[in-house]
Order: sequence, then C-alpha cells, then structure tokens
Amino acid sequence: MSTGAAGSERTGLRSQAEGGIIAEVRLDHSDLFLRPTLGRSPDITVEPEYWTTLDGDNRVLFVTAYGPTFDEFETALEIDPTVCEPVLVDRYPSRRVYRVQLTDRAITFDAKTAEVGGRILDISSSRDGWIIQLRFPGRDALVSFNEYCRSRDITFQVNHLRMSDDGEDGVVGLTPKQQELLTVAYEEGYFDVPRGISQNELAERLDVSKSAISQRLRRAIAELCGSSLT
Repeated sequence: MSTGAAGSERTGLRSQAEGGIIAEVRLDHSDLFLRPTLGRSPDITVEPEYWTTLDGDNRVLFVTAYGPTFDEFETALEIDPTVCEPVLVDRYPSRRVYRVQLTDRAITFDAKTAEVGGRILDISSSRDGWIIQLRFPGRDALVSFNEYCRSRDITFQVNHLRMSDDGEDGVVGLTPKQQELLTVAYEEGYFDVPRGISQNELAERLDVSKSAISQRLRRAIAELCGSSLT
C-alpha cells in the first residue's frame, strides 16, 4: 500500500546525540521573567517547572520557590512587571508552588534555546540572575544563543563549559546540578563524622540560598538511591 507523497519524502531520523556542548551560564537583565521579584527577595530560590500557552499568546509559567518565609516574595510577585495574575498552587513547609502569567515585557530564553537546537537541562535563580545549564549541538548554536542575548542586552556569563561526549551523562538519575552538589558535599566532608562542611557553607559555596540547600540535598540523595537501589 502506498504511503503517499509525505512518506516518500522522508530521509530518516536526523541525530544531534553525538558530541555537543554543555554550558552553565548566568543570564541577567532587569526584564528577564521574575527578575524584579528575585531582586526583592534574595533569601528565596526559584526553580521554574514548565511553561505552557493558553488562549493564543498568554504564556503561563509554574515555579517552585524555596525559602524560610514567603511574604516578601509574594508581595514582590504582585508588583513584578514581568508577570501578572500570580496564584499560589501548593504550599509545603519550606517551599511553595506558584502559577504566573508572563507579560509582554518579560524576556525569556526557552524559545531561542529550542530555535538554535539547544535544550535546557537545569535552571534556578541566583543572587544576580538565572543560572541555566544548557546542551547545544555544537559551537555555532552556542554562539547564536550568545548573540541573541547580546542583542537583547542580556548579561551572558559562562560559568562552566565542557564537551558532551557520546554516552556521558554523569551519574544515572541525577541532574548536573544535583551531581555537582553531591560531589562538593562528599569532597568537603559533609557526610563525615564530624562534618567537614555545614549546609550553610555548602549554600555559600554553590551560590544557593541557605533555605534551599537542605531540600536539594534530600532530593539529590533520593534520586541517587532510587536509581541505584532499583
């Protein structure tokens, strides 16, 4: 049976799985999404969960915020010009989940990342912008993403850069950031008795808020146990 014209034009699956570049970068701009809120609540660490689009161009973002208290963060959300209609979705002792709608003023980078063939591996807030781990298929894609940031006056700072060798994914079950956290904790003696480094010192070393480091450690250890013991 004929597969039609569309089937006859297929040329096979194109692969970008071999090689590539892993880059951890810091991006900063006053109009990056949620940047005004981050500046007004430095004790909060924010991790975006996912974006979606409703009713045409209305972009909705779900984020998890980690911190000791959330009053200051929620007040900042209400006056942040990059988002509107903030909603508290879930609450836990040390974290809360929010839904926000991005305004026309908000600058994002997810679409440009996909446009150049890249993929966001991990993203979280820092004291001075967003820290993102990205995988690009090659140098040209990284350069294109950098040029996009410069054209929008977005500060683009590379923290780490390495080649992504075929099959080199680090520890099974861990994100690159979780692997970094456990590596530093282990090397600095966090699991020793007595401990060689405290959670507060780990937070300072990795530029993570003190309120988020405990939760991140538990999640990383749980992921490692889950992938190893099963």
